[in-house]
Amino acid sequence: MQGPSVDHYGSRFTPLVVLELGPDTKEEAIAWLLSRIRDQQQNGGAELLVEQLGPGVCVEEKENPNVFLVGASWQRLLSGAEEVGLFKEFNDGSMRAFTCSNKHNFIDFKGDGDGFISMAECQYIIKHELDTLRAKDETHVPGHTQAKLYPGKSIIRRLQSKGILIQVFPLHEKEELKRLSFSWYQKVKVALQPLDDIRHYFGEGQALYFGFLEYFTFALVPMAFIGVPYYLFDWEDYDKYVIFAVFNLFWCTLILELWKRRSASLSYQWGTLSRKKAFEEPRPGFHGILGFNPVTGREEPLYPNAKRQLRIYLVSLPFVLICLYLSLHIMMIYFEMEDWALAVHAEDPTFWTGVLSFIPSIIYAVVIEILNLIYRYAAEFLTEWENHRLETSYQNHLVLKVLVFNFINCFASLFYIAFIMQDMVLLRQSLATLLITSQILNQFMEAFLPYWLQRRRNKKMIRKVQTKRRLEDTELPLAEQVRLEADMSSYLGTFDDYLEMFLLFGYVSLFSCVYPLAAVLVVLNNVTEVYSDAFKMCYVFKRPFSDPVANIGVWQLAFEAMSVIAVVTNCALIGMSPQVKAYFPESETQLILWIVFVEHGLLAFKFILTFLIPDVPKHIQIKLSRLEFESLEALKKKKMLEAKELSKTAQ
Repeated sequence: MQGPSVDHYGSRFTPLVVLELGPDTKEEAIAWLLSRIRDQQQNGGAELLVEQLGPGVCVEEKENPNVFLVGASWQRLLSGAEEVGLFKEFNDGSMRAFTCSNKHNFIDFKGDGDGFISMAECQYIIKHELDTLRAKDETHVPGHTQAKLYPGKSIIRRLQSKGILIQVFPLHEKEELKRLSFSWYQKVKVALQPLDDIRHYFGEGQALYFGFLEYFTFALVPMAFIGVPYYLFDWEDYDKYVIFAVFNLFWCTLILELWKRRSASLSYQWGTLSRKKAFEEPRPGFHGILGFNPVTGREEPLYPNAKRQLRIYLVSLPFVLICLYLSLHIMMIYFEMEDWALAVHAEDPTFWTGVLSFIPSIIYAVVIEILNLIYRYAAEFLTEWENHRLETSYQNHLVLKVLVFNFINCFASLFYIAFIMQDMVLLRQSLATLLITSQILNQFMEAFLPYWLQRRRNKKMIRKVQTKRRLEDTELPLAEQVRLEADMSSYLGTFDDYLEMFLLFGYVSLFSCVYPLAAVLVVLNNVTEVYSDAFKMCYVFKRPFSDPVANIGVWQLAFEAMSVIAVVTNCALIGMSPQVKAYFPESETQLILWIVFVEHGLLAFKFILTFLIPDVPKHIQIKLSRLEFESLEALKKKKMLEAKELSKTAQ
């Protein structure tokens, strides 16, 4: 991002956010939107600075002229920080909600703004102010009669849903990005990730993801350390296999409980742990019949919940069940191919027939990845069609659909081999093939392909600029930089990244006792994942808006559900081992009862452990309680002063 520029009012401001309107947007619509953005807050405006992006060094006929840069004065950013409820470090070391009246009591506040509000927070403030621009008495967007407006509803979201506003994205800050890139992934080192720097540049949501990825990787090290000797020596001895399964039971529970404490510490340090969530606006794609919101009293589209439930249970649910049936049917085809390949190898045990025995597993692993990808698009379409009003509701339904299918698609064959066929050799081979094949495909899609595409895009842009004037270095002018970032892929959030970790956690926690190298493979995958994800965040995707989250959200529940399944699975694997069966030579029923008893005991221990280990560390609980007490005392004093004022007025 370039330095401060001057808008048509003569005010110096730093461009922070880009608005791109459609090339066919009417002039009156553009003038109306810009006036609303610039207008004073008391008049219903956002009171922001905005200017049109001028032509670049290389001008093409197809370039969209309706690109605008948005910034804000320092005082406007401070008032915006108070509106969105940013938490900052107070003089006493506690994290408190920022207020302009008390600003000099916050650490790092110097008056000029250097370092007090991060660039990511500034861009989040501007995004919030744009989103809260509300229609007044307008019935439609000027010049676009089809784009109706409803009093009190977000203008920006309406423009997005009608395709008038193509995209809104924050600009990169070049020098800060270079520093972050160097400390993050451009040098190979054995060290923790710079989470504070990541949070400062990209926001809390992205920093928490990379924090969880780092934590998950280190948590796998004990599993990998124990797994290597198990694999190198005679680990097929079921005594060792049972011991590894028991270790697995406690590992998958402890790491999730300890992550909650780590997450709470990070979110408190970053000021999001006790931050109040703003009232959620309807999604841009939400539609319905015009009515009044019973909570806000504002006029907005309403959609009957009963109609949405009918769509979910009569269309979405049957579709998911059909997909699950198809997945299981493909699984049975895989087993037929596996039987055929093993039969060929048994008849003629040569090197090539040995290779042939691995082919069905490889094909099945590739098919699983393809099915997951196709189903993901179908799930997104269905969830959009269900017409959820809020983004959180949309995400929860999408996560549920995707998790159920991915779990069945990825793990059904392993459960079938383990508990129906009871073939531990085939289980080990299938798990290894699934892990290795999926990781190779993921690394190709997430590391090599984005790097290759980005190099092509950058070379093309620099070549276009150099045809107009010779550049001494590859530093692009502001106009070219904005258009280059506008052409980048949009960052779609951490959904796919958490989903990949969820599946890897499942492979390790469910069946790694059968294939002890699973943890080693996942550690190697996560190390490369850190570097590839960091590169994509910095140079492949548009810079995402900060997402001030306090935890990893619904994914915490997903991982905990997987850990419960892991307890049941590992107990069943232990019960199937010859070592344990030897203690019950005459009664299989007695064996099953003992396994169920142990499994229930371990689940009870798991839930007791959940209560014994606090989610929030004690010292943070004390600080939060102290702030709550001070807030109550301040409220009492305020009420007492108001009562005294009323009594004086009455006298």
